[in-house]
Amino acid sequence: MSKKDKNRKWVWWFLAAIVLSQLYFVRELLAAFALFLLVFAVLGSVIAAVYLFQKVWEAGVFRLFASRSPWVLALRRTVSGVEELVRRPLRRPGSEPTSA
Repeated sequence: MSKKDKNRKWVWWFLAAIVLSQLYFVRELLAAFALFLLVFAVLGSVIAAVYLFQKVWEAGVFRLFASRSPWVLALRRTVSGVEELVRRPLRRPGSEPTSA
């Protein structure tokens, strides 16, 4: 009778160890899930913030270009003048290239 009781005791210890290891495994999985959830939430927030910033910037630039403020008109003339200077050739047409 004593041998049976010892075997039962070890079987119960073995079953308890399996249950506890499974609970530990579930705890670890939940912790990993929580970490992944946190990382994805941070990444999602960063992406949403960048998207929102881009849309606000786009709306601001559109309103700036639609504006008829004297400052904006002067800025446009300046940018147009710089673009015209960039398009000009560096040498006069028909001049000889410099030889070194």
